[in-house]
Amino acid sequence: NRAVEVALLIAIPSAVALIVTATPVVRVLFERGAFDLETTQLTAKAVWAYAMGIPAYVLIKVLSPGFFARGDTKTPVRIAILALSTNIILNLLLMGPMLHAGLALATAISAWLNAGLLLIFLTHRGYFVPDKRLANMLPRSLFSATIMMLGVLLLLNLFDSLLSGTTPERILSLVVVVFVGVIIYSTMAHLTGIIKLGSLVKLMKGREH
Repeated sequence: NRAVEVALLIAIPSAVALIVTATPVVRVLFERGAFDLETTQLTAKAVWAYAMGIPAYVLIKVLSPGFFARGDTKTPVRIAILALSTNIILNLLLMGPMLHAGLALATAISAWLNAGLLLIFLTHRGYFVPDKRLANMLPRSLFSATIMMLGVLLLLNLFDSLLSGTTPERILSLVVVVFVGVIIYSTMAHLTGIIKLGSLVKLMKGREH
């Protein structure tokens, strides 16, 4: 429960932030020389598609050991094979209308299928029982991430000209956006009670149960 809690506490805002900042991030990192505005926009589509699967990528790493600890290596492998097969099928279906972004989205969808099935089997077998604390954390984290998203979108709109300006202007503007986004999410998480400094310190030390 605590591992899932920490994973989602980080993965949810990370996914939301990368989805809304995909274009400026790609622009700051790569847009120069032959890498023009059109290339930035095309790359950003793949970034936001991959970003949609961030919580799933993290959950797979958290949930899989629940099987391994009980000597069950077959179930997660079978689920992974099913997810891989789904990924291949979605690649063929989505790469036509969505091109490269379809391939990225197929990866994200198959990751969610993988994480979802791991969760279903863990709970069905009684290996994992979500507790009240985790159930309360999830909607609060989503709410905090939504407020952060609105704040980041507002800043991106205000810094639109700077994010299209010189390289130093782009870098500085993006750093400000990221910093303010972290502050907004941290503040909202504290106000909603999902982050408490004392509990966080204990959790990192392995004393929170």
